[in-house]
Parts: sequence; C-alpha cells; structure tokens
Amino acid sequence: MTAYEEAFTFETRGEFDCSDITQNVSRVVRASGVKKGMALVFAGHATGVIAITEYESMLLRDIKTLLQKLVPTRGGYNHPANAHAHLRSLLLQPGKVVPVVGGRLSLGTWQSIFWIETETRPRRRTVRVLIVGE
Repeated sequence: MTAYEEAFTFETRGEFDCSDITQNVSRVVRASGVKKGMALVFAGHATGVIAITEYESMLLRDIKTLLQKLVPTRGGYNHPANAHAHLRSLLLQPGKVVPVVGGRLSLGTWQSIFWIETETRPRRRTVRVLIVGE
C-alpha cells in the first residue's frame, strides 16, 4: 500500500469563481505511481469547496443561482462580514474521494473536479490531494 500527498495552489477571482482543478489532481495521481486506489481531494479552507459535476458554463451559473437563493449574501447573519460564505461552504463538502483505476482518475464522462469560491473577494487557495493504493 502506497500513500502519496501533494498540494497545489491557485488564485480565485472572488465569489462563485469556479476553477477546474481536474488536470492538477490528475497530475498528482500520475506522480504517485498508484495504479489502483483512491484520491482524496481536500479544500483546507472554511469558505471554499470541492465539487464534482459537469464543468459547463450554464450549469455553473445554475450553481451560483442555487447558492444565492439558499444563502443570500446579505441575510442578517450573526457572524461578522462573511457568514454567507461559511454557510454556503457548509452546504457542500470540503473534500471528495475519487477512485483511481489504471493509474488515472475514474471520473464519469462529463465529470470534472472543481473549486467553488464562496468568499466575496479574490483569494489564494490550496488544495491538498492524498493518493492511497497500490
């Protein structure tokens, strides 16, 4: 059993910026040498999340609309300044597990791994990837 860990960073443009990180995660899988196992992709931030679905512009707008409806930016929250960002992140999980088969991510045909920024301002983000397998 092998365990390999690596992190990468990137910049976001602010609220609802979606960054496709599939290629970054694929690179980590290749570097690990693992042929069969799993990749844990983790957002170590309280105001951003990892998502897996189709990375398509109209769907990304629908995600933004959904999050705005569920947790409006100005909602009279108790937490100062950015409660909406924390609450949006709470609705989505900070990490995802993806099977590794044949040394590659085993994603569905239209699936991508991407970051959804819930903070209103641009941020420098770090994603940690842990590959476990053989």
